[in-house]
Amino acid sequence: MTRGDDWLHDPRPVQRVRLFSDAPVDRDAWPATVPAVAQFLDVAAGDGWEFGPGVTFLVGENGSGKSTLIEGIAEAAGLPAEGGSTNGGGETRRTESPLSDWLRIERSPRAPRWGFFLRAETMHGYYSWREDLRDGARDLHAMSHGESFNSLLDEALDHERYVAGLACLDEPEAALSFSSTLRWLASLDRMRSRGTQVICATHSPVLAALPGATILELGEWGIRESTWDDLELVRLQRGFLEAPRRFLRHLLE
Repeated sequence: MTRGDDWLHDPRPVQRVRLFSDAPVDRDAWPATVPAVAQFLDVAAGDGWEFGPGVTFLVGENGSGKSTLIEGIAEAAGLPAEGGSTNGGGETRRTESPLSDWLRIERSPRAPRWGFFLRAETMHGYYSWREDLRDGARDLHAMSHGESFNSLLDEALDHERYVAGLACLDEPEAALSFSSTLRWLASLDRMRSRGTQVICATHSPVLAALPGATILELGEWGIRESTWDDLELVRLQRGFLEAPRRFLRHLLE
């Protein structure tokens, strides 16, 4: 099989992300000034940034570029900027970076077209959009924050009718209890087994512990592949749980 044939039969909805040759990127302005975004753009301008099958986690501190990257990738892949599916979603006021306009998704014609973008901070708008459709779906506004996310998990993400596709998740743990986070962990594994490609920005060491997942750690260094044990996120939370008084003494003195 030739390389071209490999590309045609590759089921990944996002094989590579490339930078349009005429993209009006200002390297001295946000978001290109964020180290992780700058590195991503450099790679995308060359051979392209490749995403493997299964689950890829983007992990890093606030402001490291996780959400900016996942928003840009999701929108470039044809998903609503504020969250929703390939069928649509709500829209209020645009606050996203221009990153999606600079990016081109490389995918096989055989790749599944279905996708969903869960963006924790703006799902209220998606719930209203769903409500306006009067499609008979459960009223997500009537649920607690966590219950609504779990309902989306059951109805839109971890559902057997969606055998494959793209799931872009931006900090889904923001709504979840510890037990619900474990539920999502198991669902991500099932989704991966069905062929769904997942790109997830997270602060959760529980989600990032998914065996076999690719972990990309973002920070002042840019982007680097990491293992769960080596993540700063894991080290800090483990240290706090082992000796919370030591942390509190330092913080509250």
